[in-house]
Amino acid sequence: MSAEIVATETKHRGWSALLVATIRLPDGSTITREIEDHGNAVCVLPYNPVRRTAILVQQLRAPVLFAAKQPHFLEAVAGLIDAEEAPESSARRETMEEAGLRMRSLDHVVTAWTMPGISTEQMDLFLGEYSKIDRVNAGGGIEDESIQVFEMPLTEIVAMADAGTLTDMKTLVLLQTLRVRRPDLFTPA
Repeated sequence: MSAEIVATETKHRGWSALLVATIRLPDGSTITREIEDHGNAVCVLPYNPVRRTAILVQQLRAPVLFAAKQPHFLEAVAGLIDAEEAPESSARRETMEEAGLRMRSLDHVVTAWTMPGISTEQMDLFLGEYSKIDRVNAGGGIEDESIQVFEMPLTEIVAMADAGTLTDMKTLVLLQTLRVRRPDLFTPA
């Protein structure tokens, strides 16, 4: 016998659902665990191989403000996958909304659990090349997102990562993947 969920109770339903699950363990005993469920997401690190730049965004993240008193931090473009939407379509939509970029090609890196100890979210991570003509508007998100868009040299972003000041995990994974796959972008021109 393996572990199985024998009951769930919804404690809150809003942007995400907060559940308490009762789990029967192989020995027959039960435990309870909290589960946060809001659906799956995508993340894209747009980079320009000619200019050796990447686009990062900054927006209010309430959990970071609560936990670290830090209202903003730099991160790659990210957002939830809409119902019935494929991850690649969602990645294109989010990149247009947040960064004002039309992504012609995306390179899927991985589908990974973001916080398996508490959340049901899986995130599809993508690298995507862009050029000057792909910038079709200023970006900034929709509704109340108030997103700021930053085009930064890859060497500056890597320096932040190496110094421990780029603190968003999904962005770090994509940056390190880009470093491995395209080391030529991180050497002096």
